[in-house]
Amino acid sequence: MTSFTDPCFKYQGPDLFVEEVSAASIVNKFGSPCYVYSRSAIERQWHILNAAFGTHPHEICYAVKANSNLAVLNILARLGSGFDIVSAGELHRVLLAGGDASKIVFSGVAKSRDEIRFALESRIRCINVESIAELQRIQSVAQELGVVAAIGLRVNPDVDAQTHPYIATGLKESKFGIPMEAAFSAYSLANDMPNVSIHSVACHIGSQITKLSPFNDALVLVLGLVKKLSNAGIEIKQLDLGGGLGIQYQNEQLPSASDYIETLIGEMRAANIDLPIAIEPGRFIVGNSGILLTTVEYLKHNDDKHFAVVDAGMNDLLRPSLYQAFHKISNIEQTGANTEQVYDIVGPVCESSDVLGYDRKLSVEKADILAIHSAGAYAFSMASSYNSRPRPAEIIVDGSNTHLARAREKLEDLTKHEQLIPF
Repeated sequence: MTSFTDPCFKYQGPDLFVEEVSAASIVNKFGSPCYVYSRSAIERQWHILNAAFGTHPHEICYAVKANSNLAVLNILARLGSGFDIVSAGELHRVLLAGGDASKIVFSGVAKSRDEIRFALESRIRCINVESIAELQRIQSVAQELGVVAAIGLRVNPDVDAQTHPYIATGLKESKFGIPMEAAFSAYSLANDMPNVSIHSVACHIGSQITKLSPFNDALVLVLGLVKKLSNAGIEIKQLDLGGGLGIQYQNEQLPSASDYIETLIGEMRAANIDLPIAIEPGRFIVGNSGILLTTVEYLKHNDDKHFAVVDAGMNDLLRPSLYQAFHKISNIEQTGANTEQVYDIVGPVCESSDVLGYDRKLSVEKADILAIHSAGAYAFSMASSYNSRPRPAEIIVDGSNTHLARAREKLEDLTKHEQLIPF
């Protein structure tokens, strides 16, 4: 029987349950395809990280880009979480979901003047600056508003995160951050700006990192910069060490949250630096807290090749097509009634890359419902209406209760902002 990496998703007899609710009943009520998240799983993952810090001053700033559903954000806001945002839209969502503005960090390489203004007017905690040009823009907007902007500089340590190249952000060739060798002069420039206040040093080297050594290598460089700044009279109030701790999609061997946090704190102790830490996890909190349920429309057999054609496609879950990412896939009813066969799980989008899983051994029939595991992060948040396909519903399970967190889009939703031009 296929096992899930999160205990909130488990088989009871032959049937998959999310907490106390059967997956079959969710599809019967809300339709297919649909995303399903476990409130308990989300909360537990956040608490695991929070507890790992012990008494060390810290802030967990959930990376909103991983899953920006308002209900998910509200669950985290109720825990007292901070938030890491990368757009004005994400800031709007966090505030609407009850997030505390004073616990929001704004990252991203292309912040517009309007976005900076919105952030400053909302009185967020800190803006992570990614270039000298952005620093100058922040000074200009803050001066116009008559405020002082708290900033951190995101430094690029040129450290290989040993992850997929699309989600590695700490190498020199990446668009992110200020090169480490230019960071001191950038801080000196910021220190002389009247409407800028230096708050932190920020460093985020990538996502789905499965080893501790890249975090350690980057932190050594960051701490060296902190000491150099302190010697020049520039005092840092917080270390923002980003996110990136991986989750299990397949058979990855992963460090624990406690080992991860102890590595960060231990390296600080060794350098004789005692500062509060902010981290920005996204995938770690929600990745294995969600699944995508999808229905088999057809079984198709071409010589020795077998396809299970489902009603979810790459527009619903882009990761396999974009990153060649692996997601476990299982039948929500594991009765063993049918002979297992090797299938490619493919969707309805008119692209050859619309494959959710290659070479999966499944016992499956037409109209069966499949669960795509580990679909809580970078899944719905990257969904689109490509091929004019309405996006699926999102459901939160809380014990024995199910809540519609986002209604399924309708055909009229696809065109409600469009209009014909006059002739």
